[in-house]
Amino acid sequence: MNKNLLQELADSLQGRVLSDSLTKTLYATDASVYRKIPTAVTFPETVEDLKTLVRFANKHKIGLIPRTAGTSLAGQVVGEGIVVDTSKHFTKIVSVDEKNKQVTVQPGVIRDELNQFLEPYGLFFGPNTSTANRCMIGGMVGNNSSGTTSIKYGITREKVVSLKTILSDGSEVEFKALTASEFEEKKSLNTMEGTIYREIYRELSPKEVQERILEEFPKPEIHRRNTGYAVDELLNTNVFGDTEEKINVCKLLSGSEGTLAFTTEITLSLDEIPPKLQAMVVTHYRTLEDCLTDVAPVMKHDLHLCEMMDRVILDCTKNNREQLKNRFFVEGDPAALLMLEVKAHTEEDLERQLKELHATIEVSGLSYASPVLYGADVNKAVALRKAGLGLLGNMVGDRKAVACIEDTAVALDDLKPFISEFTKIMDGYKQSAVYYAHAGAGELHLRPILNLKKSDDVAMFRGITTDVARLTKKYKGSFSGEHGDGIVRAEFIPIMVGEENYQLLRRIKSFFDPEGIFNPGKIVDAYPMDESLRYEVDRKEPEIKTLLDFSDSEGILKATEKCNGGGDCRKTENAAGAMCPSFHATRDEKNTTRGRANALREYLTVGEKKNNFDQKELKEVFDLCLSCKACATECPSNVDVATLKAEFLYQYQEANGYPLRSKLFAYNTRLNKLGSKVPGLTNAVYESKFLGGLLKKSSGVAPERNLPKVYSFNFDDYLQSIKGQYSVSKKKIVLYIDEFSQYLDVELGKDAIVLLVTLGYDVQLFYGESGRTYLSKGFLKQAKKLALANIPKLKAFADAGLPVVGLEPSAILTFRDEYKRFSQDPAVTNAIASNTYLVEEFLAKEIENKELSSELFTKEAKTVKIHSHCHQKALSNQKVTFDVLNLPENYKVSIISSGCCGMAGSFGYEKEHYEVSMKVGELKLFPSVRKSPEDTIISANGTSCRHQIYDGTKREAQHPVTILKNALA
Repeated sequence: MNKNLLQELADSLQGRVLSDSLTKTLYATDASVYRKIPTAVTFPETVEDLKTLVRFANKHKIGLIPRTAGTSLAGQVVGEGIVVDTSKHFTKIVSVDEKNKQVTVQPGVIRDELNQFLEPYGLFFGPNTSTANRCMIGGMVGNNSSGTTSIKYGITREKVVSLKTILSDGSEVEFKALTASEFEEKKSLNTMEGTIYREIYRELSPKEVQERILEEFPKPEIHRRNTGYAVDELLNTNVFGDTEEKINVCKLLSGSEGTLAFTTEITLSLDEIPPKLQAMVVTHYRTLEDCLTDVAPVMKHDLHLCEMMDRVILDCTKNNREQLKNRFFVEGDPAALLMLEVKAHTEEDLERQLKELHATIEVSGLSYASPVLYGADVNKAVALRKAGLGLLGNMVGDRKAVACIEDTAVALDDLKPFISEFTKIMDGYKQSAVYYAHAGAGELHLRPILNLKKSDDVAMFRGITTDVARLTKKYKGSFSGEHGDGIVRAEFIPIMVGEENYQLLRRIKSFFDPEGIFNPGKIVDAYPMDESLRYEVDRKEPEIKTLLDFSDSEGILKATEKCNGGGDCRKTENAAGAMCPSFHATRDEKNTTRGRANALREYLTVGEKKNNFDQKELKEVFDLCLSCKACATECPSNVDVATLKAEFLYQYQEANGYPLRSKLFAYNTRLNKLGSKVPGLTNAVYESKFLGGLLKKSSGVAPERNLPKVYSFNFDDYLQSIKGQYSVSKKKIVLYIDEFSQYLDVELGKDAIVLLVTLGYDVQLFYGESGRTYLSKGFLKQAKKLALANIPKLKAFADAGLPVVGLEPSAILTFRDEYKRFSQDPAVTNAIASNTYLVEEFLAKEIENKELSSELFTKEAKTVKIHSHCHQKALSNQKVTFDVLNLPENYKVSIISSGCCGMAGSFGYEKEHYEVSMKVGELKLFPSVRKSPEDTIISANGTSCRHQIYDGTKREAQHPVTILKNALA
């Protein structure tokens, strides 16, 4: 489109219009297999903005693609037109009607955050997708989402009370339940709204039309059905049927994928919050057939959840750091398992339900194990199940579990024969499939494993989808149960509902949208399902040489391609976890793990430079990455953007030179070593308003920051003096004096020596620069040189059985993480990794082995709040810190749900990043610290975190080692 026209649009909107290469790249994909470069992306701020967009689209015959979180699996939110992203500004919860159990929201409200808001009212919105911590209500209405709880609380279509919309002529219309007389009044209107009602009546009134719909559409008992427009839902109403049910066109709009109208407000019916007591029976099966056989009998119970996972999914969880701990209940190697949840208000009722459920399971005798989970363990199992689709992205290589036939829903009685025939189809294609599903709703997420970079597999993609569409039709099932038609299944709607009904759907579309501006190519007049794929077919992939070793992903390109677009990284600070802090602060897609992976993949494959890393767009997209590593754990596909960023910075700087400030931060340890020779003079310069200010200004450091003081100290002499005061009675250990402890946090190093020696450990010291400062600034050659120098020394400790214990998480955990990408000997680096510990990890293990007890510590009562370093959260766990700080028996310890502190090493010192850095801290950490009483001890084991807490709250945080040292009896 002409740039002048886009500028004209931008000038007429309150929100932004972006058409740069990076933004269009970020919005070219969703969680599907498709890629369509949009003309522009808009971020409307008001309803008037949306009306302006509609007028513009009509005038210039261009499509509007509505988008919230962009987690659609079927390609609903990609297209060549203008993407309209309402996730940034249409995020208000408008009102709550407690009496009628209703809530009104804008489309950008996140499902889980809505329920957090509703909790004090004792109400909640039931439909619960696996993406509930980032998916938005607008998208849930567009897809008619269901999720795990649909067997108890229904689907989105059943919850929509009314919709405020903008029609394709720019008029504002509210759709809601109408009596027959109200419907007649609507028909008489001389407006587009009136036309819609008149034409719906004209089309659906003939008995032969109604009979044809009932004959061809999915069985009515399949409540998960989104195939085409839900005209069948309008028949059983006061206008077309012999019933008192009011007609509500919202039934038609729900599941319409934004192709009929643009929604601005949604009123939903709510349910009372479920009973608090919960339990889950997890039945294990040796065959998939046995598992499916048990579905119908167990569904006769009052289940809140009936989910199935097969061996492929379960095996994926073994390789995910976050989910590995959630598979504790799996016994043996089941081919499949069912997760059956019951809830109750009393223990007696809960046990009664479990007893009855077990009796049913025992009658079939097909399950070889059926452990019962309670309370928090149930939530862990649900988290494992929710992560399933994303975990499939962990498959190394180009063959992936492809979303195309993963949304079939059939009646429960048809489930077993349907799967049997489905398996024969897959056998005919020599395919193994992933079985993963909402079994209790008759919906299985069936995914073939294909390489869509190869034309043969693309042909199979179409063939399998076509054959399964026909099979689903045979059973009068729904081909689109909850994920929508999108691009991948819309082409098959004529097969699913019959050609005459399909033509009816086309006419319905034309009444709402005569110019076809709303999300073209979806539901009717569909895009081909095997074109516009994310990857160019049969293209020779570029050879990309990297300094870091990405062989675990078959190269850096495939490491980026692990991102399937599921958008776990779009959860906000209100959800659990730390990914992605800069997205939390900005709400910009480019600051997500998905955005960064998408951009890197795009520019590495379509760039035409000798060095495709040399792209200003990539510099922009990585700019606000804090390298927190949360994505390495929290992303179900383990897309480690911190490592990708390190490689990018190296490659980009090799092409463009290394900036002075980056050199200063990267070589910070050398500078500190020099400064420590004259610490008094160095610190005087740093503290000088003039000289320190000049130094900060010339090096691009934020003037609000204080430069950390440097010290000179002989730790060897100090160790010997402390050893002389205590008897050594426990094992030999190595205390790692890292680059931060050696020159900046000297007191911490001293405290560690006192603590460990006092506790009876025979301590020896190991000095070494970890390379963290080089890694963070992309100086990979220097980092690799350090790593290769340190590895033999660390190996010697491992060989001798001497645990290496570290204080600064970002330093000691480098040995466990990045060193594996520098060495070609995994046996050595794995041995080193298993022999290196955060000091809290080491002490927690000693507590577990009964080597440490509370007797060594004070009986005084104190309160401690813990903020853990991001690398600890990603590569270790926070519980170890919690456990060791509970050694003093009267210490009351809690973990702050704080995410990232926002400092991230040098990031928060850089003047252009200072504002974002502090905004990240203000999201959760700073408020929690400020509201803590002055006598509460704030624990933070990261040196950056302690500086950030002081700068943001003026509270002095202490390392856990210092807290324990001060608590010694």
